[in-house]
Amino acid sequence: MPPATPRRPRRLLSLSAAVMTVLALTGGATAAGAAEQADSAGESARSAAPRDVMLVGNGQGGTVSFIDPGTFENLGSFNTVPDLDRRIREMDPIERIGYEMVNSIQGYRKLVDDMAMSPDGRTLYVSRGVLSDAVAFDIASGTMLWRYETEGFKADHAALSEDGSKFIVSATTADKAEVINTATGKLHAEFATGTYPHANDYSPDGSILYNSSIGITSMPKGLNGLKGKRQVVAVDAGTFEPLRTYDFEYGIRPAVFTADNKTMYAQLSYLNGFVEYDLDRGEIKRTVEMPFSDKAAKMRADDYPQNSAHHGMAMNAAESKLCMAGTIDDYVAIVSRPGLETDGYVHYDTDALPYWTATSPDGKHCFVSLSNKNEVSVVDYATAKEVARIPTGHFPQRERPGKLTAEALEALDPSDG
Repeated sequence: MPPATPRRPRRLLSLSAAVMTVLALTGGATAAGAAEQADSAGESARSAAPRDVMLVGNGQGGTVSFIDPGTFENLGSFNTVPDLDRRIREMDPIERIGYEMVNSIQGYRKLVDDMAMSPDGRTLYVSRGVLSDAVAFDIASGTMLWRYETEGFKADHAALSEDGSKFIVSATTADKAEVINTATGKLHAEFATGTYPHANDYSPDGSILYNSSIGITSMPKGLNGLKGKRQVVAVDAGTFEPLRTYDFEYGIRPAVFTADNKTMYAQLSYLNGFVEYDLDRGEIKRTVEMPFSDKAAKMRADDYPQNSAHHGMAMNAAESKLCMAGTIDDYVAIVSRPGLETDGYVHYDTDALPYWTATSPDGKHCFVSLSNKNEVSVVDYATAKEVARIPTGHFPQRERPGKLTAEALEALDPSDG
């Protein structure tokens, strides 16, 4: 049995409750004075530094859930597709055909592919998958600040620059990554990628942006040579000019990069495991194969979800542990560096679909999205044990650490997602 689900925290006390509390403490202050103190306390809370949160993108539900990374409580959710009916209604015939094709190939409608919070904890940026756009919301007011239409038929993985000024989105069918100015919602730059660009990852020092491509996933493994260019394209994070291109035989799935910019750990299409890659020499140093579950051992490679056997890679703050989702195997594994020995597994129900992993802001826990369970599992890096299970919205996948203001927190929908 998973650990008990934490209860949702109580919202801020109402003004009347705050007034009563002040009256009780002062033993005779006037209601007006108490109200002034309550107003001051409320203003102080709103101006406090934003809190750490984990964002969970509920792909099919079109919402983002916000999780307290310390208490593992679901703080509430935000609807990222308030304009869904309008968007579909306004599609021209070609856009509608592309929309239906992407849904068919994916096997479902993905409305939230990726997201990020601005450093000040006020603005939510979302790559909206099959709607082929990126949007920005002021969470406190619920206002959509801007909408940018990405090229092609699918907006994929995204990344936000450390200063929050650029939001990079992979335009999957256009074989490029688009760099959006977050202040204006306009295109700032773009750069060429491999075929079907997927992840965008900043190096730990923020100097390099890596874009990974997965090739045409609708083609069978037997036609691997026709899937296109499977590459990791490294660009300068300031100018977005190309620095180096790394070629692979198979699609590059989730990856993490060490702080010295020398090593990448990556999952590859069809591989039930991961590779250790030398970025200086441009070659695979080690390939680690992980165990198959009984069910996964009987699967055809062409039945893997979007070609990925394992899809979810994270690393703790000390860079001593890796957290990897065994997607078709229904487990997550904690692996120690540098020896790459497995510390332990957390096994889930069959078809739970662990589909992404991310490290908590304090670097101590791994958040694992269980897409078919509408839950997130929290695993302790130190013990390789599950410590919490959190309800989310429909089909959680991408998870990102972020910040959230008290004002934005108050505005969240109280539902899990």
